[in-house]
Amino acid sequence: MLLIEQMYEGDDATTKTLTLSYDKRTKSRLRTKLDSGEVVGLFLPRGTVLRGGQRLLASDGGVVEVVSASEALVEARCATLLDLTRAAYHLGNRHVAVEVGQDAQGNWLRIAADHVLEEMLLGLGCEVLAIEAPFEPESGAYSGGHHHHGEPSERRGPKIHEYRHNA
Repeated sequence: MLLIEQMYEGDDATTKTLTLSYDKRTKSRLRTKLDSGEVVGLFLPRGTVLRGGQRLLASDGGVVEVVSASEALVEARCATLLDLTRAAYHLGNRHVAVEVGQDAQGNWLRIAADHVLEEMLLGLGCEVLAIEAPFEPESGAYSGGHHHHGEPSERRGPKIHEYRHNA
């Protein structure tokens, strides 16, 4: 069995692909198959969440690209940004993984298909649509790991977004 134990950030070309659902991309220990059918064992640091496009180094020296599988999702759109913000708040209050995005038609929220949450979103005035798409939810405010107020900042994980100010 091929082992994958580390991320890869070099310049070598991708030699293999690994397509996984979001749920499987959150597992640091996983026995699965590459898209070629070859069996692999993932043994990544605990807490690792793989994202589409990231690359991994296999024990045979091959570079494996992670591909986000299409999944059954619910896409919510609202008439106003306030209503979309309200919907995001209620999903966050339930600790639901949410992807936030926009396209030519406007802003949207995407969640894993769930009829109860779909009904909640409808009740909040959202238009909802069942779609199949790769799921890349926000990583969360504490994605760098658990920490407590007052700990030195170098022990904390990276911030979700880096803000740049023009001087």
